[in-house]
Amino acid sequence: MRAGATALPRRTRPRPSPCAPLRSRTANGFRSFGAAAASPGPGPGKGWGMTLQLTRTRVALATATVLLAVGAPTAYATLGEETPAAAPTPVRGEPYAETRLLFGTARPDGGPAVTDRQFMAFIDKEVTPDFPDGLTVQSGRGQWRDASGAIDKERSYELILLYPVGEAAARDRKIEEIRRDYEKAFGQESVGRVDDQVRVDF
Repeated sequence: MRAGATALPRRTRPRPSPCAPLRSRTANGFRSFGAAAASPGPGPGKGWGMTLQLTRTRVALATATVLLAVGAPTAYATLGEETPAAAPTPVRGEPYAETRLLFGTARPDGGPAVTDRQFMAFIDKEVTPDFPDGLTVQSGRGQWRDASGAIDKERSYELILLYPVGEAAARDRKIEEIRRDYEKAFGQESVGRVDDQVRVDF
């Protein structure tokens, strides 16, 4: 101490009283120990809720891990298995040719339309003798652009013919004769034709 300086009183830390509760420093302040401090009971509180939530989360994670471990072998086994081939579809019938002829009824020259009686008489005379095994006639409605560019809407007929593929060459000549005969008899510009390959079982 320098000469002439006034001596300051020393600050001394008070000693804990034997009756005072001990305290320990925590993140949130001081926590008391001893008989004078009241310890919290086991009842629910904030810390208890957080502990219960963590426990539930751990149980859920453990359950998911077990399920994944059990399902993994099954998934790998499924990926390794080959998909069985589908059973082949049975082939039925014999190869046939199908020809459809499309007949209009309106006359380009403005004459009266072809009637049902006239059309069926044509079928009986020109078609049935060459296709005695059977045929189908269907009625419909259609439209056709004529040579002048006008669109005519008319009643129409569809004739369906089926015959073995091996007879296609001979039947083709007869079908072309039917088309030409109808065009000539009723003044038609054309008779439509559609051909296809099918299998037929009677």
